[in-house]
Amino acid sequence: MYIPYGTQSISEEDIQAVVKVLRSDYLTTGPVVKEFEEKVAAYTGAKYAVAVSSGTAALHAACFAAGIKEGDEVITSPFTFAASANCVLYCGAEVVFADIDRKTYNISPEEIEKKITPCTKALIPVHYAGQPCDMDAIYGIAGKHNLAVIQDAAHALGADYKGKRIGKMPGMAVLSFHPVKHITTGEGGMVLTDNEKYYQRLLLFRSHGITRDHSLLHRDGGGWYYEQQALGYNYRITDIQCALGISQMDRLDSFISRRRLLAGRYDEAFKEIKGIITPYQAEGCNSSWHLYTIQVENRKEVFDSLRKAGIGVNVHYIPVYMHPYYRGHGYRDVKCKNAEEVYSHIISLPLYPGLTEEQQDYVIGKVIEAVDEV
Repeated sequence: MYIPYGTQSISEEDIQAVVKVLRSDYLTTGPVVKEFEEKVAAYTGAKYAVAVSSGTAALHAACFAAGIKEGDEVITSPFTFAASANCVLYCGAEVVFADIDRKTYNISPEEIEKKITPCTKALIPVHYAGQPCDMDAIYGIAGKHNLAVIQDAAHALGADYKGKRIGKMPGMAVLSFHPVKHITTGEGGMVLTDNEKYYQRLLLFRSHGITRDHSLLHRDGGGWYYEQQALGYNYRITDIQCALGISQMDRLDSFISRRRLLAGRYDEAFKEIKGIITPYQAEGCNSSWHLYTIQVENRKEVFDSLRKAGIGVNVHYIPVYMHPYYRGHGYRDVKCKNAEEVYSHIISLPLYPGLTEEQQDYVIGKVIEAVDEV
């Protein structure tokens, strides 16, 4: 038996939705892309949605839409997947890492304030594991310093912050549809926004910087005419992928309910166990539980014991600036003590809708056994 930390849940309805597109006239960018965008926008409350080929592409597109360029600085969390920072480098700007809150593992507003300079252009808060950041404080900082806000919500589809779904807030929010996320399109991502200027720039960027929209063209060159107006990328997503995404959206609420139930079972099982720190939930936040993470002493021994027992535990994340690429490109002396301390103890346990209670009980037993042994 092997239990992964996360995996997709594919139904017969999902398969048939994809088959239907394979039998249609469109395989790449067609009407199903727009339908998927509208469905996710309606769910989150965002006015606009632009689907792209991956969550990383979505982050890159959002940085472009915000006008991030060489000479700018963008503040983000070190406690995230590398894409949250790489997207800034793609634009020629500099990443600045602000330390995390020890309880929530999200970027600390107080640490953001310390890192702001005249070159700061934007903030990229990351909703770690599905728990929303302190967005009131972050928007307060952004307003005071005239900064763009790009929420990395790759973990947070379906999460709520003070009664609002993540995605229905100023600026932009980025989603990922990788197989371990709440819904999947295989690979895929999306940018949500209420800002029409951002929306138009996102559309341009995902398709080579080319537009056929006659209202945006510099001149009337005829019905065949199009223009490249920016240096964009081929970040388009396909109708095949979006058909899967539409079908998955029909089950999103049930997926999140299941994740919350399983997270509650972990909380209950570990609450009296010495040597295990369970996730903290901030007031006013309702996590969508992309990950369930615990902190333990002797992480390597516990990790190895669980892997040996057939449990696909993982570690989320190595602080970005500790990677060799970043250390070799000016970040060798960066230190975020909270991120490093949490990283040294954290383990992600299996959490996905298809995880059975029997499997979870096995995981719980093995975790307790491993912690007791060390």
